[in-house]
Amino acid sequence: MAPLDGFRVLDLTRFLSGPYCTMVLAELGADVIKIEQPVTGDDSRRLAPKVNGESYPFAMPNRSKRSVVLDLKHPRGRETFLTMAAGADLVIENFRPGVVAKLGVDYDAVRSVRPDVLYCSISGFGQSGPYRDRPGFDIMAQGYAGLMRMTGHPDGRPAKVGIAINDIAAGSTAIYSILAAEMNRRATGDGQYIDVSLVEAGLAWTVWESGAYFATGEPPEPTGTRHRRSAPYQAYRTADGYVTIGANNDRLWLRLVRDVLNDPKLLEDPRFATLSDRLANVDELEEELEKHTVRRTTAEWVELLDEGGVPGGPVLTYDQALADPHVLARGMVAELEHPVIGPMRTIAPPTKFTSIPQEVKGPAPLLGQHTEEALAEAGYSEQEIASLLAENVAFAAEKQPAER
Repeated sequence: MAPLDGFRVLDLTRFLSGPYCTMVLAELGADVIKIEQPVTGDDSRRLAPKVNGESYPFAMPNRSKRSVVLDLKHPRGRETFLTMAAGADLVIENFRPGVVAKLGVDYDAVRSVRPDVLYCSISGFGQSGPYRDRPGFDIMAQGYAGLMRMTGHPDGRPAKVGIAINDIAAGSTAIYSILAAEMNRRATGDGQYIDVSLVEAGLAWTVWESGAYFATGEPPEPTGTRHRRSAPYQAYRTADGYVTIGANNDRLWLRLVRDVLNDPKLLEDPRFATLSDRLANVDELEEELEKHTVRRTTAEWVELLDEGGVPGGPVLTYDQALADPHVLARGMVAELEHPVIGPMRTIAPPTKFTSIPQEVKGPAPLLGQHTEEALAEAGYSEQEIASLLAENVAFAAEKQPAER
Protein backbone atom coordinates (compact mmCIF):
# COMPACT_ATOMS: atom_id res chain seq x y z
CA MET A 1 0.00 0.00 0.00
CA ALA A 2 1.33 3.42 -0.99
CA PRO A 3 1.31 6.27 1.58
CA LEU A 4 -1.23 8.37 -0.33
CA ASP A 5 -3.61 5.62 -1.46
CA GLY A 6 -7.14 7.03 -1.32
CA PHE A 7 -5.89 10.65 -1.42
CA ARG A 8 -7.65 12.39 -4.31
CA VAL A 9 -6.23 15.50 -5.98
CA LEU A 10 -7.92 17.89 -8.39
CA ASP A 11 -5.03 19.41 -10.28
CA LEU A 12 -5.62 22.76 -12.01
CA THR A 13 -1.92 23.42 -12.59
CA ARG A 14 -0.03 23.92 -15.85
CA PHE A 15 3.54 24.07 -17.10
CA LEU A 16 5.99 22.79 -14.45
CA SER A 17 5.81 23.86 -10.79
CA GLY A 18 2.39 22.39 -10.04
CA PRO A 19 2.62 19.39 -12.39
CA TYR A 20 5.95 18.42 -10.80
CA CYS A 21 4.31 18.51 -7.36
CA THR A 22 1.32 16.43 -8.41
CA MET A 23 3.50 13.93 -10.29
CA VAL A 24 5.32 13.15 -7.04
CA LEU A 25 2.04 12.92 -5.13
CA ALA A 26 0.64 10.56 -7.80
CA GLU A 27 3.65 8.28 -7.53
CA LEU A 28 3.24 8.17 -3.76
CA GLY A 29 -0.23 6.78 -4.35
CA ALA A 30 -2.51 9.79 -4.83
CA ASP A 31 -5.25 9.74 -7.46
CA VAL A 32 -4.41 12.90 -9.40
CA ILE A 33 -7.14 14.14 -11.75
CA LYS A 34 -5.78 16.84 -14.02
CA ILE A 35 -8.54 19.35 -14.82
CA GLU A 36 -7.75 20.89 -18.21
CA GLN A 37 -9.30 23.57 -20.36
CA PRO A 38 -11.03 22.64 -23.62
CA VAL A 39 -9.17 22.58 -26.93
CA THR A 40 -5.60 23.16 -25.73
CA GLY A 41 -5.50 21.65 -22.26
CA ASP A 42 -2.35 22.34 -20.25
CA ASP A 43 -0.38 24.92 -22.24
CA SER A 44 2.70 22.72 -22.05
CA ARG A 45 0.98 20.20 -24.36
CA ARG A 46 2.15 22.51 -27.16
CA LEU A 47 5.83 22.24 -26.25
CA ALA A 48 8.20 20.63 -28.75
CA PRO A 49 9.62 18.16 -29.43
CA LYS A 50 6.55 16.12 -30.29
CA VAL A 51 6.33 12.47 -31.24
CA ASN A 52 3.27 11.50 -33.30
CA GLY A 53 1.78 14.86 -32.38
CA GLU A 54 2.18 14.43 -28.60
CA SER A 55 4.48 16.67 -26.56
CA TYR A 56 7.34 14.72 -24.98
CA PRO A 57 8.11 17.50 -22.44
CA PHE A 58 4.46 17.52 -21.33
CA ALA A 59 4.63 13.77 -20.85
CA MET A 60 7.44 14.01 -18.30
CA PRO A 61 5.80 15.78 -15.29
CA ASN A 62 2.26 14.67 -16.13
CA ARG A 63 2.70 10.91 -16.05
CA SER A 64 0.74 8.78 -13.57
CA LYS A 65 -2.30 11.13 -13.72
CA ARG A 66 -5.76 11.19 -15.24
CA SER A 67 -7.16 13.96 -17.47
CA VAL A 68 -10.61 15.54 -17.34
CA VAL A 69 -11.59 18.43 -19.62
CA LEU A 70 -14.07 20.94 -18.16
CA ASP A 71 -15.03 24.44 -19.27
CA LEU A 72 -14.81 26.22 -15.90
CA LYS A 73 -16.13 29.43 -17.47
CA HIS A 74 -19.46 27.69 -18.08
CA PRO A 75 -21.78 27.69 -15.02
CA ARG A 76 -22.32 23.93 -15.32
CA GLY A 77 -18.56 23.45 -15.63
CA ARG A 78 -17.98 25.26 -12.34
CA GLU A 79 -20.83 23.30 -10.76
CA THR A 80 -19.34 20.04 -12.00
CA PHE A 81 -15.93 20.94 -10.67
CA LEU A 82 -17.35 21.67 -7.21
CA THR A 83 -19.21 18.38 -7.27
CA MET A 84 -15.92 16.63 -7.92
CA ALA A 85 -14.21 18.79 -5.28
CA ALA A 86 -16.63 17.53 -2.64
CA GLY A 87 -14.85 14.19 -2.90
CA ALA A 88 -11.32 15.57 -3.17
CA ASP A 89 -8.67 15.86 -0.47
CA LEU A 90 -6.57 18.48 -2.27
CA VAL A 91 -7.17 21.14 -4.90
CA ILE A 92 -4.02 22.70 -6.35
CA GLU A 93 -3.71 25.56 -8.85
CA ASN A 94 -1.02 27.83 -10.24
CA PHE A 95 -2.96 30.60 -11.94
CA ARG A 96 -2.18 34.25 -11.36
CA PRO A 97 -3.74 35.39 -8.04
CA GLY A 98 -7.43 36.19 -8.40
CA VAL A 99 -8.15 33.94 -11.40
CA VAL A 100 -9.66 31.05 -9.43
CA ALA A 101 -11.90 33.50 -7.57
CA LYS A 102 -13.22 34.85 -10.88
CA LEU A 103 -13.87 31.27 -12.00
CA GLY A 104 -15.65 30.49 -8.74
CA VAL A 105 -13.33 27.61 -7.81
CA ASP A 106 -11.22 29.31 -5.14
CA TYR A 107 -10.57 28.07 -1.60
CA ASP A 108 -13.78 29.54 -0.17
CA ALA A 109 -15.87 27.97 -2.94
CA VAL A 110 -14.28 24.55 -2.50
CA ARG A 111 -14.40 24.78 1.29
CA SER A 112 -18.16 25.29 1.06
CA VAL A 113 -18.50 21.76 -0.34
CA ARG A 114 -15.53 20.17 1.45
CA PRO A 115 -14.82 21.97 4.76
CA ASP A 116 -11.60 20.06 5.54
CA VAL A 117 -10.12 20.39 2.05
CA LEU A 118 -6.46 21.18 1.49
CA TYR A 119 -6.05 23.92 -1.13
CA CYS A 120 -2.64 24.89 -2.53
CA SER A 121 -1.91 27.92 -4.71
CA ILE A 122 1.44 28.30 -6.46
CA SER A 123 2.22 31.67 -8.05
CA GLY A 124 5.17 33.79 -9.01
CA PHE A 125 5.08 36.14 -6.03
CA GLY A 126 2.46 34.76 -3.66
CA GLN A 127 -1.10 35.77 -2.79
CA SER A 128 -0.15 38.99 -0.98
CA GLY A 129 2.41 41.77 -1.23
CA PRO A 130 2.95 44.54 -3.79
CA TYR A 131 3.91 42.11 -6.59
CA ARG A 132 1.07 39.61 -6.11
CA ASP A 133 -0.60 40.46 -9.44
CA ARG A 134 2.51 40.20 -11.55
CA PRO A 135 2.86 37.14 -13.77
CA GLY A 136 5.87 35.10 -12.72
CA PHE A 137 7.64 32.43 -14.72
CA ASP A 138 10.81 30.68 -13.59
CA ILE A 139 13.23 33.16 -15.20
CA MET A 140 11.55 36.12 -13.47
CA ALA A 141 11.73 34.29 -10.16
CA GLN A 142 15.42 33.53 -10.69
CA GLY A 143 15.99 37.22 -11.34
CA TYR A 144 14.01 38.41 -8.32
CA ALA A 145 15.63 35.87 -5.98
CA GLY A 146 19.13 37.00 -6.97
CA LEU A 147 20.05 33.62 -8.43
CA MET A 148 21.00 35.01 -11.84
CA ARG A 149 23.50 37.36 -10.19
CA MET A 150 25.30 34.53 -8.42
CA THR A 151 25.36 32.09 -11.35
CA GLY A 152 27.88 32.03 -14.18
CA HIS A 153 31.40 33.38 -14.35
CA PRO A 154 32.81 36.56 -12.78
CA ASP A 155 32.41 39.67 -14.95
CA GLY A 156 29.95 37.80 -17.17
CA ARG A 157 26.32 38.57 -17.94
CA PRO A 158 23.70 37.27 -15.50
CA ALA A 159 23.15 33.56 -16.09
CA LYS A 160 20.08 31.40 -15.60
CA VAL A 161 20.49 28.12 -13.75
CA GLY A 162 20.51 25.30 -16.31
CA ILE A 163 17.14 23.92 -15.19
CA ALA A 164 13.91 25.68 -14.14
CA ILE A 165 15.18 25.75 -10.57
CA ASN A 166 12.52 28.03 -9.07
CA ASP A 167 9.71 26.03 -10.65
CA ILE A 168 11.11 22.83 -9.18
CA ALA A 169 11.80 24.56 -5.85
CA ALA A 170 8.18 25.74 -5.71
CA GLY A 171 6.90 22.28 -6.66
CA SER A 172 9.08 20.68 -3.99
CA THR A 173 7.97 23.24 -1.40
CA ALA A 174 4.35 22.48 -2.27
CA ILE A 175 4.97 18.74 -1.85
CA TYR A 176 6.29 18.91 1.70
CA SER A 177 3.77 21.61 2.64
CA ILE A 178 0.87 19.49 1.40
CA LEU A 179 2.18 16.43 3.23
CA ALA A 180 2.57 18.48 6.43
CA ALA A 181 -0.97 19.83 6.03
CA GLU A 182 -2.31 16.32 5.50
CA MET A 183 -0.56 15.09 8.64
CA ASN A 184 -2.12 18.00 10.52
CA ARG A 185 -5.55 17.25 9.05
CA ARG A 186 -5.34 13.60 10.07
CA ALA A 187 -4.52 14.72 13.62
CA THR A 188 -6.96 17.63 13.94
CA GLY A 189 -9.51 17.33 11.13
CA ASP A 190 -8.67 20.85 9.95
CA GLY A 191 -8.31 21.84 6.33
CA GLN A 192 -5.64 24.25 5.17
CA TYR A 193 -4.89 26.91 2.57
CA ILE A 194 -1.30 26.75 1.32
CA ASP A 195 0.32 29.72 -0.43
CA VAL A 196 3.61 28.98 -2.25
CA SER A 197 5.57 31.42 -4.41
CA LEU A 198 8.34 30.72 -6.92
CA VAL A 199 10.45 33.61 -5.59
CA GLU A 200 10.23 32.57 -1.94
CA ALA A 201 10.81 28.89 -2.70
CA GLY A 202 14.04 29.83 -4.49
CA LEU A 203 15.13 32.20 -1.71
CA ALA A 204 14.58 29.44 0.86
CA TRP A 205 17.25 27.36 -0.89
CA THR A 206 19.93 30.08 -0.51
CA VAL A 207 20.97 28.73 2.88
CA TRP A 208 24.73 29.34 2.90
CA GLU A 209 24.46 32.49 0.79
CA SER A 210 22.03 34.08 3.24
CA GLY A 211 24.28 33.07 6.13
CA ALA A 212 27.21 34.97 4.64
CA TYR A 213 25.06 37.96 3.78
CA PHE A 214 23.35 38.26 7.17
CA ALA A 215 26.68 37.82 8.97
CA THR A 216 28.83 40.28 7.04
CA GLY A 217 26.70 41.95 4.38
CA GLU A 218 28.54 40.01 1.67
CA PRO A 219 26.34 39.41 -1.40
CA PRO A 220 27.07 36.17 -3.29
CA GLU A 221 28.90 36.82 -6.55
CA PRO A 222 29.19 34.45 -9.53
CA THR A 223 32.20 32.16 -9.20
CA GLY A 224 31.89 29.80 -12.16
CA THR A 225 32.36 26.31 -10.76
CA ARG A 226 34.28 27.48 -7.71
CA HIS A 227 33.11 27.29 -4.11
CA ARG A 228 32.94 30.56 -2.19
CA ARG A 229 34.48 29.11 0.99
CA SER A 230 36.72 26.24 -0.12
CA ALA A 231 39.58 25.62 -2.52
CA PRO A 232 40.39 23.62 -4.49
CA TYR A 233 36.73 22.95 -5.15
CA GLN A 234 35.83 23.40 -8.81
CA ALA A 235 36.08 21.91 -12.29
CA TYR A 236 39.51 21.77 -13.91
CA ARG A 237 40.35 21.34 -17.57
CA THR A 238 41.68 17.91 -18.63
CA ALA A 239 43.07 16.54 -21.88
CA ASP A 240 39.54 15.77 -23.11
CA GLY A 241 37.12 17.72 -20.92
CA TYR A 242 36.81 18.67 -17.26
CA VAL A 243 37.16 16.98 -13.88
CA THR A 244 35.75 18.18 -10.58
CA ILE A 245 38.05 18.15 -7.55
CA GLY A 246 36.88 18.74 -3.99
CA ALA A 247 40.03 18.84 -1.83
CA ASN A 248 38.45 21.38 0.48
CA ASN A 249 40.34 20.74 3.73
CA ASP A 250 43.98 20.28 4.69
CA ARG A 251 43.75 16.48 4.86
CA LEU A 252 42.32 16.22 1.32
CA TRP A 253 44.72 18.88 0.03
CA LEU A 254 47.64 16.79 1.28
CA ARG A 255 46.26 13.69 -0.43
CA LEU A 256 45.66 15.56 -3.68
CA VAL A 257 49.15 17.02 -3.87
CA ARG A 258 51.06 14.01 -2.58
CA ASP A 259 49.10 10.98 -3.80
CA VAL A 260 47.21 12.19 -6.88
CA LEU A 261 49.30 14.95 -8.47
CA ASN A 262 52.63 13.67 -7.11
CA ASP A 263 53.85 17.27 -6.79
CA PRO A 264 55.09 17.80 -3.20
CA LYS A 265 56.50 21.21 -4.16
CA LEU A 266 52.97 22.59 -3.90
CA LEU A 267 53.05 21.80 -0.17
CA GLU A 268 55.95 24.20 0.19
CA ASP A 269 54.32 27.02 -1.76
CA PRO A 270 53.28 29.72 0.77
CA ARG A 271 50.41 30.79 -1.51
CA PHE A 272 48.67 27.48 -0.78
CA ALA A 273 49.77 26.72 2.78
CA THR A 274 46.32 27.06 4.39
CA LEU A 275 42.75 27.04 3.21
CA SER A 276 42.54 30.81 3.55
CA ASP A 277 45.76 31.12 1.51
CA ARG A 278 44.34 28.88 -1.20
CA LEU A 279 41.14 30.95 -1.33
CA ALA A 280 43.11 34.21 -1.48
CA ASN A 281 45.16 32.86 -4.39
CA VAL A 282 42.48 30.82 -6.13
CA ASP A 283 43.41 32.05 -9.63
CA GLU A 284 47.04 31.00 -9.15
CA LEU A 285 45.87 27.71 -7.61
CA GLU A 286 43.76 26.95 -10.69
CA GLU A 287 46.70 27.72 -12.95
CA GLU A 288 49.04 25.40 -11.02
CA LEU A 289 46.57 22.53 -10.83
CA GLU A 290 45.63 22.74 -14.49
CA LYS A 291 49.30 22.36 -15.40
CA HIS A 292 48.75 18.82 -14.16
CA THR A 293 45.14 18.11 -15.12
CA VAL A 294 45.54 18.95 -18.82
CA ARG A 295 48.08 16.14 -19.16
CA ARG A 296 45.59 13.30 -18.63
CA THR A 297 42.04 12.47 -19.62
CA THR A 298 39.08 12.96 -17.34
CA ALA A 299 38.69 9.18 -16.89
CA GLU A 300 42.34 8.85 -15.86
CA TRP A 301 41.97 11.63 -13.28
CA VAL A 302 38.79 10.13 -11.85
CA GLU A 303 40.61 6.83 -11.35
CA LEU A 304 43.58 8.56 -9.69
CA LEU A 305 41.32 10.64 -7.45
CA ASP A 306 39.41 7.53 -6.37
CA GLU A 307 42.65 5.72 -5.60
CA GLY A 308 43.90 8.71 -3.61
CA GLY A 309 40.70 9.09 -1.61
CA VAL A 310 40.02 12.59 -2.96
CA PRO A 311 36.45 13.47 -4.02
CA GLY A 312 36.22 14.12 -7.72
CA GLY A 313 34.32 13.19 -10.85
CA PRO A 314 33.70 13.88 -14.51
CA VAL A 315 31.77 16.85 -15.86
CA LEU A 316 29.32 14.95 -18.05
CA THR A 317 27.05 16.17 -20.79
CA TYR A 318 23.38 15.42 -20.13
CA ASP A 319 23.28 12.53 -22.58
CA GLN A 320 26.36 11.04 -20.92
CA ALA A 321 24.72 11.37 -17.50
CA LEU A 322 21.62 9.48 -18.62
CA ALA A 323 23.78 6.70 -20.09
CA ASP A 324 26.10 6.45 -17.09
CA PRO A 325 26.24 2.88 -15.72
CA HIS A 326 25.72 4.03 -12.14
CA VAL A 327 22.63 6.08 -13.07
CA LEU A 328 21.24 3.09 -14.96
CA ALA A 329 22.09 0.66 -12.16
CA ARG A 330 20.16 2.86 -9.73
CA GLY A 331 17.09 2.65 -11.96
CA MET A 332 16.86 6.35 -12.75
CA VAL A 333 15.67 5.83 -16.33
CA ALA A 334 12.24 4.21 -16.53
CA GLU A 335 10.54 2.86 -19.64
CA LEU A 336 6.83 2.93 -20.32
CA GLU A 337 4.34 2.71 -23.18
CA HIS A 338 2.40 5.80 -24.26
CA PRO A 339 -0.76 5.23 -26.33
CA VAL A 340 0.35 7.75 -28.99
CA ILE A 341 4.08 8.29 -28.53
CA GLY A 342 4.72 4.57 -28.13
CA PRO A 343 7.72 3.30 -26.15
CA MET A 344 9.24 6.16 -24.20
CA ARG A 345 11.74 6.81 -21.44
CA THR A 346 11.37 9.06 -18.41
CA ILE A 347 13.26 9.96 -15.24
CA ALA A 348 12.19 7.61 -12.45
CA PRO A 349 11.46 8.67 -8.85
CA PRO A 350 14.80 9.23 -7.08
CA THR A 351 13.99 7.90 -3.59
CA LYS A 352 14.63 4.27 -2.72
CA PHE A 353 12.40 3.12 0.16
CA THR A 354 12.73 -0.20 1.95
CA SER A 355 9.03 -1.01 1.71
CA ILE A 356 7.07 2.02 0.47
CA PRO A 357 6.04 1.67 -3.18
CA GLN A 358 6.91 4.65 -5.35
CA GLU A 359 6.89 4.11 -9.08
CA VAL A 360 5.81 5.52 -12.41
CA LYS A 361 2.19 4.38 -12.56
CA GLY A 362 1.61 5.11 -16.22
CA PRO A 363 2.10 7.57 -19.07
CA ALA A 364 0.72 11.10 -19.20
CA PRO A 365 -2.96 11.08 -20.14
CA LEU A 366 -4.41 12.14 -23.44
CA LEU A 367 -6.43 15.35 -23.22
CA GLY A 368 -9.80 14.39 -21.71
CA GLN A 369 -8.92 10.70 -21.60
CA HIS A 370 -10.66 10.12 -18.25
CA THR A 371 -13.48 12.67 -18.38
CA GLU A 372 -16.36 10.20 -18.51
CA GLU A 373 -14.70 7.83 -16.02
CA ALA A 374 -14.05 10.54 -13.42
CA LEU A 375 -17.51 12.10 -13.79
CA ALA A 376 -19.08 8.69 -13.20
CA GLU A 377 -16.97 8.33 -10.04
CA ALA A 378 -18.29 11.73 -8.91
CA GLY A 379 -21.83 10.36 -9.10
CA TYR A 380 -22.97 11.52 -12.53
CA SER A 381 -25.24 9.17 -14.47
CA GLU A 382 -24.65 8.21 -18.09
CA GLN A 383 -27.43 10.60 -19.12
CA GLU A 384 -25.96 13.48 -17.11
CA ILE A 385 -22.49 12.86 -18.57
CA ALA A 386 -23.95 12.77 -22.07
CA SER A 387 -25.67 16.09 -21.36
CA LEU A 388 -22.43 17.70 -20.15
CA LEU A 389 -20.67 16.49 -23.28
CA ALA A 390 -23.47 17.63 -25.57
CA GLU A 391 -23.50 21.12 -24.04
CA ASN A 392 -19.71 21.45 -24.41
CA VAL A 393 -19.28 21.70 -20.66
CA ALA A 394 -17.07 18.61 -20.58
CA PHE A 395 -15.07 16.93 -23.31
CA ALA A 396 -13.83 13.38 -23.74
CA ALA A 397 -10.61 12.52 -25.52
CA GLU A 398 -12.26 11.46 -28.76
CA LYS A 399 -14.71 14.36 -28.71
CA GLN A 400 -12.38 17.35 -28.47
CA PRO A 401 -13.40 20.41 -30.48
CA ALA A 402 -11.08 21.58 -33.22
CA GLU A 403 -8.40 24.02 -32.12
CA ARG A 404 -9.40 27.59 -32.80
